[in-house]
Amino acid sequence: MHKANKNTFQFADLFCGGGCGARGAVSAGGTPIVAVDAWNVATETYRANFKKAKVINALVEKVSPRQAVGRRRIDLLLSSPECTNHSHARGNREPVESSRETALSTLVWTKELTPKWIVMENVPNIRAWARYEELVDGLRRLGYGIRETVVCASRFGVPQRRRRLFLTAMRGDVPSAVVIPNQRISSAAEILDPTGIWNESPLYSDKRAVRTLKYAEAAIGALGTAESFLVVYYGSDKGGGWQSLDEPLRTVTTLDRFALIRPTVRGPVMRMLQPPELARAMGLPKFHRFPTGSRRDRIKLCGNGICAPVMRSVVSQLVNGTR
Repeated sequence: MHKANKNTFQFADLFCGGGCGARGAVSAGGTPIVAVDAWNVATETYRANFKKAKVINALVEKVSPRQAVGRRRIDLLLSSPECTNHSHARGNREPVESSRETALSTLVWTKELTPKWIVMENVPNIRAWARYEELVDGLRRLGYGIRETVVCASRFGVPQRRRRLFLTAMRGDVPSAVVIPNQRISSAAEILDPTGIWNESPLYSDKRAVRTLKYAEAAIGALGTAESFLVVYYGSDKGGGWQSLDEPLRTVTTLDRFALIRPTVRGPVMRMLQPPELARAMGLPKFHRFPTGSRRDRIKLCGNGICAPVMRSVVSQLVNGTR
């Protein structure tokens, strides 16, 4: 059996997206060997950030793990299966079972590569899926001990309130519990671009949606006319469609969800948050690149990603933890 430590471990990255989670694993000491995703914009972004990794643009379930990895060892398997069909974010649409079943590819890769550690990330509601226990029991039958931890990214210093389930597994033993760090809670104000380069338009306009004005006026009524704030679109928002900049950003999604309203001498103006700001909300460093795709694509890459500092902490604790 090979042995890995924080300085030498190598990992495969399934449903890799644009490498947000990989950025965290790399900062924990890992090296990406193979990454797989079905979206070409995601794989091009991943390749631009991790040039030595073998990046495969294909459905994970169509890729042979052994052929993809070759003779290289894999110490850690990262897996972030498609989550929309497990999430409340899909609204009233019926879940697509074939999409949910992609999570079972984790078992195939585990069986063939026998990594020492596994980290699987998804929305907490994946545990309500009828086949979730099949996935967990399958890992146990392959000799892995399991931990399940639901964490909020804001507890890891990320300026976003993003709740996700992390399933951690270790071959031959139960991994240590994930310790939630006692870090300062960062605010949405910290992700905003201070340069003022983005186009703004007056809040009060004949083209402005009635709902947007309703949200904005509720915020102004609560905060006064001198404060900036965010209007929040989509999702199961319980805050009246707006949030203060003093709080962590609500969950970044694959849609253009957040509009910044700020006061000026000419009256309040509005603009949407931009991909670099959302990247900061995912905890990504400035050097993480998004060299391809449209603005909408880059927002989707952030919304589909894993907050890098959370992954760094989870992976570091798993690889270096003791019981």
